[in-house]
Amino acid sequence: MRIRIFLLPVLFIVLCAYGMPSNNDTMVYVCMGNGSKKYHYRKDCRGLSNCSTKIYEVTLTKAKDLGRTLCGWED
Repeated sequence: MRIRIFLLPVLFIVLCAYGMPSNNDTMVYVCMGNGSKKYHYRKDCRGLSNCSTKIYEVTLTKAKDLGRTLCGWED
């Protein structure tokens, strides 16, 4: 019985620490052109069709650090 009581909090801590992915680890796509202002969840998003430069896969945190906001076709 004591082992079960001890294992429940340990299991809870492990699941909280490793079981839930962070939104900031989500990979998104950005166009690095001068006028680009959005990030996209899908590489084939309609909003990326006019990108004249390379499309990069970056973390959501990096996209927000670049000042990007979510594409209107994705929300």
